This record gives sequence, C-alpha cells and structure tokens, in this order.
Amino acid sequence: MNTLQHSVVHRLPQSYRWGAGPTGTCVEPLILNSITADDDLVGLTLLSHQGAQAWDIMQMIKDALAEIQLDCAVVEWGGEPCLFVSRHDECTTTCRLKNFGVGIAETLKDSSA
Repeated sequence: MNTLQHSVVHRLPQSYRWGAGPTGTCVEPLILNSITADDDLVGLTLLSHQGAQAWDIMQMIKDALAEIQLDCAVVEWGGEPCLFVSRHDECTTTCRLKNFGVGIAETLKDSSA
C-alpha cells in the first residue's frame, strides 16, 4: 500500500445519500437544509491522482477500509471516482487513511469574516 502514501483526498462539500438502484452504485446530493439522518454519506475525492490511476487508488483505499469492516463504496461523481462512507464513519475513515499515509486536505476558512 505504499502508493497510498502519495495520495491526497478531499472531502466533498455536500452530504449525500444512496440513490435509486442497488446500494453502493449511485448517490445523490442532499438538500442543504435537510436534517442530518442516519443514512447521510460523506464523499471523498482524490486530489493527487486522475483517470485510471485514481480508480486504482480508490479501490486500494476501499480495501484498506474493508480490512476494518467499514462499509464504503467507490462511485463515479463528477466524472471522477469518489469514496462514499456513512457520516458516522467519517472519523474512523480519516484515521485509517492517515495511518496509511494518505494526506487529508482541509478546507481553509477565512478568519477575517
């Protein structure tokens, strides 16, 4: 899993839920004002890789999470592979990824506001 040490993921800005069809194959964004539900998903996208290599890296990340029995799915979103996990598993996911050396990009907030 040394390839993961050169990977950087970023959290997608919205919340999601599983869309129509089999779970793990399609997601849809939640309305901004909706109440947080048990089935909310968080999406992670790669900043460090694109194309076929991004799909390979996301599969490695998914496998690393499966080792600790964390449910997740890699789904195409915006033309790129994105990893979707339950909102309740977000901290566990980022901790596991950090243990493998994956960088987690944070959104900087403007402190002058």
